[in-house]
Amino acid sequence: MTLLVFCAVLLAALLHASWNALLKGGADKRLSMCAITVGAVPLATLALLLSPVPAPESWPYAIAGIFLHAGYQIFLVQSYRRGDLTQVYPIARGSAPLIVAVVSFFGLGVVLAPVEILAIAMIACGILSIALVRQSDGLRNGPAARLALITGCFIASYSIVDGIGARLAGTAFGFFAVIAIGDAAVFLGYMAITARRSIPALWGSARGVLLIGGSASFVAYSIVIWAFTQAPIALVVALRETSIVFALVIGVAFLNERLNLGKVAATMMTLAGAALLRLPKA
Repeated sequence: MTLLVFCAVLLAALLHASWNALLKGGADKRLSMCAITVGAVPLATLALLLSPVPAPESWPYAIAGIFLHAGYQIFLVQSYRRGDLTQVYPIARGSAPLIVAVVSFFGLGVVLAPVEILAIAMIACGILSIALVRQSDGLRNGPAARLALITGCFIASYSIVDGIGARLAGTAFGFFAVIAIGDAAVFLGYMAITARRSIPALWGSARGVLLIGGSASFVAYSIVIWAFTQAPIALVVALRETSIVFALVIGVAFLNERLNLGKVAATMMTLAGAALLRLPKA
């Protein structure tokens, strides 16, 4: 993984944690999630106009990606309804690198250096360790953890599908633009069925989330899609999950969530794993 890709993915991690904090802090999380998907459409449309048309062989992956992203968003909303940012985010993001690494190694034939395998394991263990820390009431939130784990399965699935599709498409940005527009349409349909009365609020109370969160979401994952074409998918996914470090800081500083030594120690392990990813090319 080159230094350019490494730094770009870290920027994507920061943007991703930021829009997740907007989602968690919203009173109506389903509306906020819808606003984020719709808010990505203007940039996605611009990217689609400026990019080549994705190659035909990539379209089945784009269609699958649309529904996997929508499933991820629906379960993420349910997770945040039940758990804190500093609990849900680590489980959802931390489980994905392990799943992707296993599938990439056994299913896609990707060869990882021993140090890269160690780095992925350190990042995942560090992130998941944060989720095991007890809440201020001394209890762990089982329902939120289970929903977050399902969310992580969706993350791993769309990461693999999007990574393969972007390479086949010949245009990373054009490929994700198609997914972003389709995802917004699917989530709007979901909202029309489950919460039709909330849709007008997209241009009212949720307008700030739409503009800021939507843009951050599109830019963040556009960077990741591009990185998928430049480095092994498993390494990109693992490094991207260092967004938990940013989420931890945001959760404590802006959402008044609890910080303790367990979370700090797990965060340091995550950072060490991220640094280790640079060793093979350093």
